[in-house]
Amino acid sequence: MSDVLELAGVSVVRGGNTLLDDISWEVEEGERWVVLGPNGAGKTTLLQIAAGRMHPTRGVAGVLGEVLGAVDVFELRPRIGLASSSIAERIPGDEVVRDVVVTASYGIVGRWREDYDSLDHARATELLEALGAAHLADRTFNTLSEGERKRVQIARALMTDPELMLLDEPAAGLDLGGREDLVARLGNLAADLAAPALVLVTHHVEEIPPSFTDVLLLREGRVVAAGPIELALTEEHLSETFGLPLELDRRGDRWFARARG
Repeated sequence: MSDVLELAGVSVVRGGNTLLDDISWEVEEGERWVVLGPNGAGKTTLLQIAAGRMHPTRGVAGVLGEVLGAVDVFELRPRIGLASSSIAERIPGDEVVRDVVVTASYGIVGRWREDYDSLDHARATELLEALGAAHLADRTFNTLSEGERKRVQIARALMTDPELMLLDEPAAGLDLGGREDLVARLGNLAADLAAPALVLVTHHVEEIPPSFTDVLLLREGRVVAAGPIELALTEEHLSETFGLPLELDRRGDRWFARARG
């Protein structure tokens, strides 16, 4: 079994709708994957499987050497860093940023009566600094801009030193400056050999950070292509994924796409 993720024939059916259809996919330690596809492609469902927050209807899902359905997911989940809108919605608006990050140590949102030692607080500070958010430590979460909230969420997801990091549309809702800042910071994270395996979900090739190694393209719950980004991310595969003719361009370490004229 793969050290990180191994999905074999995974399908998810809910309410008679097939959200994922016979997905087989592996993520190895040290890999940085981007998952691309249009709305309704099954990207977020795939991430929920990888996070141990949903079980497949059919097939086998291995996560960090454990098989979903045969492991206590409450012991598995702390080994996985997850940054998503579903987590952000649960963070109390009046929570101080430093506590938003440090409470990940207990796998909770909203500080109550837990005790944190100096090492916990030092790590939270270090992560906020790495993501350019140290100056926000005393602010409350509801006073932050969308871009600031994204950086704080990623710091929180890294707090437990996870073995797998999952990012669900981290640049969604950001303006151009916020997006470019975040993409650059995620590129730095991806280039760090000590960073966990990364899986990032997005709709846009422009949001693929530098140093990402592989791509999985999904359409209507099925795999269009998967593999090293230089081989699998092609105009043909991208056009099939999004259902219209697209031109794909690469400039340096960034990707760009537009409808074919």
